[in-house]
Amino acid sequence: MTSKRCDYFGESVIRDMTRLALRHDAVNLAQGFPDFPAPEELKKAACDAVMADHNQYAITWGARELRGEISRKAARFNGIQADPEQEVTVTCGTTEAMMASMLAAAFNQRTKGSVLTFVT
Repeated sequence: MTSKRCDYFGESVIRDMTRLALRHDAVNLAQGFPDFPAPEELKKAACDAVMADHNQYAITWGARELRGEISRKAARFNGIQADPEQEVTVTCGTTEAMMASMLAAAFNQRTKGSVLTFVT
């Protein structure tokens, strides 16, 4: 048995756009399908991480080092000061980020209004 509010969730629009792009031989802007090889330094970094046994999931809100880098980038490029320990969360995509943010705001009874900021 699922919650009634789950009845409204359907398949991601990204999947629909991908099917349409394939059907019409169009450029798919909904999903990342690079038409170029990954940079060598990225491939090497991935191999080095595997060889160093970096094979565990990060904590739920994202790896500390990544959150720190995001916080520094937000400050440098956007003028946003965000504490990486309390105000930065890493998600697996924008849908997860939006849903987590909206649900958190909806269930926080003291919230009068929320401003959601996404840094990419």
